[in-house]
Amino acid sequence: MDKVFFNAQHSPIGAFASFTLGEKGPKGGFGHEIGKPADQNIYIGLESATQPGKFELLPFFGTADGSLANYTAADLERQTNLSRTFEDSEIKRNYTLTTDTWTAGDISFSIVSPVLSIPDPDVASDSDLQDVLLPAVFVEIDVDNSAGKHDRRVTFGFGSTDSQKDFALHYLRHRHGELDLLGGIGQGRNLALVPLNGKVSSRVGFDLEALLLPKEEPTTSLGGTALLVSSVPAGQKVCLRFAVCFHRDGIVTSGMDASYLYTRWWKSVRDVAKYALKHHERLVQLWKIPGSPLLTAPKLSQDQLFHLIHTIHSYYGSTQLLQLEDGKPFWIVNEGEYRMINTLDLVIDHAFYELALNPWTVRNNLDAYATTHSYYDDVKDPVNESNVLPGGVSFCHDMGVANHISPPQHSAYERPHLTDCFSYMTCEQLTNWTLVAAMYIAQTQDVDFVARRLPLLKDCLTSLANRDHPDTTKRRGVMQCDAARTGAGGAEITTYDSLDASLGQARENVYIGGKCWASYLALEKLLGDAGDQEAATLAREQAEKAAKTMVAVADPSTGLLPAIMGLSPPHPARIIPAIEALVYPRFTGREDALAEDGPYGAYVKALGVHLRAVIRPDVCLFDSGAWKLSSTSTNSWLSKTYLCQYVARAILGADEDPKADRAHVEWLTDVAKNNSYWAWSDQIIDHVAQGSKYYPRGVTSILWTMEKRK
Repeated sequence: MDKVFFNAQHSPIGAFASFTLGEKGPKGGFGHEIGKPADQNIYIGLESATQPGKFELLPFFGTADGSLANYTAADLERQTNLSRTFEDSEIKRNYTLTTDTWTAGDISFSIVSPVLSIPDPDVASDSDLQDVLLPAVFVEIDVDNSAGKHDRRVTFGFGSTDSQKDFALHYLRHRHGELDLLGGIGQGRNLALVPLNGKVSSRVGFDLEALLLPKEEPTTSLGGTALLVSSVPAGQKVCLRFAVCFHRDGIVTSGMDASYLYTRWWKSVRDVAKYALKHHERLVQLWKIPGSPLLTAPKLSQDQLFHLIHTIHSYYGSTQLLQLEDGKPFWIVNEGEYRMINTLDLVIDHAFYELALNPWTVRNNLDAYATTHSYYDDVKDPVNESNVLPGGVSFCHDMGVANHISPPQHSAYERPHLTDCFSYMTCEQLTNWTLVAAMYIAQTQDVDFVARRLPLLKDCLTSLANRDHPDTTKRRGVMQCDAARTGAGGAEITTYDSLDASLGQARENVYIGGKCWASYLALEKLLGDAGDQEAATLAREQAEKAAKTMVAVADPSTGLLPAIMGLSPPHPARIIPAIEALVYPRFTGREDALAEDGPYGAYVKALGVHLRAVIRPDVCLFDSGAWKLSSTSTNSWLSKTYLCQYVARAILGADEDPKADRAHVEWLTDVAKNNSYWAWSDQIIDHVAQGSKYYPRGVTSILWTMEKRK
């Protein structure tokens, strides 16, 4: 990988925490329950081999808070003489799924973070859970002083850029009742940097000069800069290891009480540090190996591998494993910068990844939605919206925001009387829950889940058919009726809430039509396997109608499908996500539906023709070769692009598109447009990360590892 300066998240699993690093300046740091980088100074440096007393530092810091404003010119000159920043050309980076390493001169700095299967807390042993859920990441600093003529000091630490809002820094050895038990530095009760080997001193003060020059270890805690300092003897190579520990105790949510599951074993950040100190040798080796065969040696190009690595790092930064008052686990993936809880249109995209590593988290989300965040509503007559007709069950867009669990049957996001952002996604969320349930069942064969949720699955079929139309003679297999919850003048939207109507409008949308088709196919199998042939027949008939409806609207001269059906003249937009729904039959046990000579062959062929017609510069490609989801919008979403690339190659037989993969890398790592600051972002508008930043959804890239490649 030729890119060096971009932020990446390095996170414990389920701790909603991140050591973010990679962007030059004070642009990374230790973030906890926030939707952006912490914007701290991170100090990583080694004393010069030729200029004793002068330090060479990686470029991840800026001005120390609250100090330089009071410096004289002489003070500033002394600060400059104390250190230099490595030149860009001196720095190399090796970014993998579990490690991120920067090398410059004689120092190498690595962060180790886990990519492991999470054991099911209902059945797993404490020791197995502890090894995966320790709320910490490890740091390794390798120093080569084998050719050195003198001992050289090495340092790792951080500094605030706004100390007025931060908790005080303190020495961990100053704990009353546990004096000198732990080395390192803490900040409040939520963060600790702990040395795990070697002789390391801890220092707190105002700036680098005040901390690096004194020979003795300070004892005061005043100042916004913390450093861990060690010395490497001449003629030796040394590997120092540290733990960056996170912790939050007690109830951490409102609306519904929940605490971090890790507090079962670790009651404070000091407990986390003690565990890391005792087990680091074993854990570092365990964590360096990805926890799925899909990830150990994926056959991907270098650009594709970068996308996979970057998306998985960002995903774990948003994960949060809590426990409810009864001790039951509550799995959450927060929505990046927005911090909405378990957004259902992300749950379905995360499912491909989670089913490969820890299927129980998918079941946990399904049960949570079924229990507290499902609802029943009516639909509006598409001819006369004041005429309310029977509808059925659906599911909320999300379960809350920023650690607040929203009331039962309501999301934080959805509002009535709107036709764009923040309106209801009732039909799409119905398909999302249905498809996730079907994928989970197909993957796990969980008969208990089927028995518990079979009545709800039947309700899903009734509701989906009614959202086509309650009058059976008017059904066409696609969504025609908006939810009554949208209110007067309101209309449902899709997950593409910030796009134009080509993907934003739900009613008669060919993208939603595809998800309805896939849902009917899944329900046909599930209900048929359960012995309800009448319901299975209804599902099959609806799937057939959906496919027939969408094939019929294809332009006879070009084969292109309109984004919105039922309009005259046809809607001008053409969209790539028309093909998205083809992914679901593969993961719900309906591979038969993907055969070109099968019962839905005409639909599959039509989508193939459509895809070939839109992957062109004048339709759905940017000039750079990047994919453009809609021909009428410059707002493109990478998570959906990854998914559609899988469908294009693995199901519709399209060729690799290395130009697109490279263009998408350039999007994510563009320093000038500030895209690189946000680690992985989903919404790219005119080549700029404008929304869905610091985001988990890109793990749809896991699908690429499931393709059959030469």
